[in-house]
Amino acid sequence: MNPYTIHIQPTTNPAIVKFETNQFLTRHDSFEFKNIEEAAKSPLAQQLFYLPFVKTVFITQNFIAIEKYNIVEWNDVQEEVADQLKEYLNSGSEIIKTEEVSTSKKVPVTVYAESTPNPSVMKFVANKKLVIAPIEFKNIDDTKNAPMARKLFNFPFVKEIFMDENYISVNKYDVADWNEITMEIREFIRIYIEEGNEVMTKQELETETSEENVSQSNKPSAKVQAVEPRDLDEISQQVVDILDEYIKPAVASDGGNIMFDSYNPETKTVKVILQGACSGCPSSTATLKSGIETMMRDMLHGHVSYVEAVNG
Repeated sequence: MNPYTIHIQPTTNPAIVKFETNQFLTRHDSFEFKNIEEAAKSPLAQQLFYLPFVKTVFITQNFIAIEKYNIVEWNDVQEEVADQLKEYLNSGSEIIKTEEVSTSKKVPVTVYAESTPNPSVMKFVANKKLVIAPIEFKNIDDTKNAPMARKLFNFPFVKEIFMDENYISVNKYDVADWNEITMEIREFIRIYIEEGNEVMTKQELETETSEENVSQSNKPSAKVQAVEPRDLDEISQQVVDILDEYIKPAVASDGGNIMFDSYNPETKTVKVILQGACSGCPSSTATLKSGIETMMRDMLHGHVSYVEAVNG
């Protein structure tokens, strides 16, 4: 089983800190507990209330938010809380008592369709978080842990699927026109989520070295590939930072994703992996050259001359 990890995330309220997890804690439900009696339905929340500074516990899809009393500062206790949460979650103990979570309970869901620069790809955006991290499915064989994607592949015109945060990008075969199938897919996604069905049974973050990424980049995979920062040289890390801060948000708005693959200091070439609407997009090459490559040259003077997509 993929172990839980905890990321500490401050909020605009200094009394509240979010402890984000790499896996979903609940399907679509959110729970708020103001004392240990209210927390009777959550063994995890009850345990947290044994910490004398805990005022309120909020549990939602992929994070636990805790509001504290003023008797302590978060900087003094947040690491200890994160360790306790990680230990509890990895012990397999119950988060919310099963009788409190109704699998048949419907939740209000809205889904809208949004066109992308890639005419073969439509982006379907939900008002619910669907996945923890970007994930791509090249075919039905990749969907072992993704029942929703597996069902989407039952539509004969679905070619590839990409999911990130609260949206799904669907790449279709040319046999169908979006005007004819958009409503059908949108309604399927909406009803599937509304009925409380699982999007992913589990989702793993697969960490590899850049050399391994090069060898695996052309292979279909339903796991998110990432490079540990400690494995990167200084320029490669700067490339990753530029991608994350300046490029990924814009790419995500178009229903796609871009990932760092490798950097060659001899040829001054950055290789990236395109996913979702970006993969196979007619305008992706132009975007790489006129946008991303130019930005890399300007921001990393003398270190980057070319940007290439290994699957472009």
